[in-house]
Amino acid sequence: MRLGARGYRVTVLERRDQPGGRAYVYRQDGFTFDGGPTVITAPFLFEELWELCGRRLADDVDLRPVSPFYRIRFHDGQVFDYTGDAEAMTEQISRLAPGDLDGYQRLMDTSRRIFEVGFERLSYEPFSTWLDMARIVPDMVRLQSYRTVWGLVSKHIQDERLRQVLSFHPLLVGGNPFQTTSIYALICWLERKWGVWFPMGGTGELVKGLVRLIEGQGNTVRLSTEVSRIEVEQGRATGVTLADGTFLPADVVVSNADSAFTYKHLLPPEHRKRWTDAKVDRARYSMSLFVWYFGTDRKYDDVAHHSILLGPRYKGLLDDIFERKVLADDFSLYLHRPTATDPSLAPTPGHDTFYVLSPVPHLDAEVDWEQQREHYRRKIEAFLGRTVLPGLAEHVVSSHVLDPLGFRDELLSVKGAAFGMEPVLLQSAYFRPHNRSEEIDRLYLVGAGTHPGAGVPGVLSSAKVLERVVPEAASLVREERAGHAA
Repeated sequence: MRLGARGYRVTVLERRDQPGGRAYVYRQDGFTFDGGPTVITAPFLFEELWELCGRRLADDVDLRPVSPFYRIRFHDGQVFDYTGDAEAMTEQISRLAPGDLDGYQRLMDTSRRIFEVGFERLSYEPFSTWLDMARIVPDMVRLQSYRTVWGLVSKHIQDERLRQVLSFHPLLVGGNPFQTTSIYALICWLERKWGVWFPMGGTGELVKGLVRLIEGQGNTVRLSTEVSRIEVEQGRATGVTLADGTFLPADVVVSNADSAFTYKHLLPPEHRKRWTDAKVDRARYSMSLFVWYFGTDRKYDDVAHHSILLGPRYKGLLDDIFERKVLADDFSLYLHRPTATDPSLAPTPGHDTFYVLSPVPHLDAEVDWEQQREHYRRKIEAFLGRTVLPGLAEHVVSSHVLDPLGFRDELLSVKGAAFGMEPVLLQSAYFRPHNRSEEIDRLYLVGAGTHPGAGVPGVLSSAKVLERVVPEAASLVREERAGHAA
């Protein structure tokens, strides 16, 4: 859309039978299941896209605020409602850990300062050279970016449970709070500033709106169209070859696929000097996810829109997922109940729509998901039935599962990693695959696998970076004419 607004004629090639990529929509048995992103923050990034096309987001999409942002349930059953309201948070912390009230204020002040640099200044900046990185080093040192998110939170917060509440955010973008740079602590302030939202009709309504805008620009979205190779001549991307052998020429190629997949499988090795197969394989990757989508023939009215159910372990479980790469016996879960906000996503008023997400190791783990899939689903079902969804097993009437094999085979993520490369310090900014490819002229990357990273604001911001690095369409035309004249 941003390139279309700059004069490019754009063709979007989508491998799946619906637009949206990770934001796929599964519809079965009258239920509507959003496949991917369900926590919408920084809605102004969507508003900008609609404004580019002379429209208003509110004309096409009905965004509703969600409160609490998350209902966090500790293993002992105690509940913490995490919101953007300072007074409500003070009340919650006073009940859970009154000695940390001052520390919480200091942490939020720190989060705001990191946000002002990390999001407002750097999320739209390309990091194409060492000089780009060198310019931000003083800010990174001043903001203690060498700390992890957990380390920064622990500096200000003493209560172990409150530390968990205030440090889980990196998991939303594929990071381990004990490994991810504290730059990602900015998410706390980002949510405080703009809130958490949900589009009525589901995330798929945002996708539909985006497609209408693209087509309104005179551009094209082609579904069920798989790219098998990015073609290169004389060091320049010249187009793509599709799985059926068709060649589509292009002046500029932009890949929104997983960046590791783009380099390892779409760009022939002879055109790669930096992102060799060996380097791609050595990179650190995010965790994968086990996602169970299910519908019930009863309602659970006391369950919030977003719930986080913490298990008996925090660091130990994350070590199992990220470091030891074993499938633990326990788990922490994110439970999404969109019918808390939009009942129309279930077939009748007496039904509820859910998905539950469990972080699990990526496919370097020795887990046979063909064997484990149903067993693991039943474990999650039993846990939910004992805790927040009593009698669940007797009320499930629709079910669908996405596991690490699905992330690899359906979503083409290397190692089945749900968020691409892990956002550790040495895989962020300049050290992440660049928005302007380091390998090939006129090849560009957007999405979670490039700068600034995963999460809806990060992905949308990566498209803003393109405005800084992709040449004007008119200049390409002049360049081509000059080449032909020569």
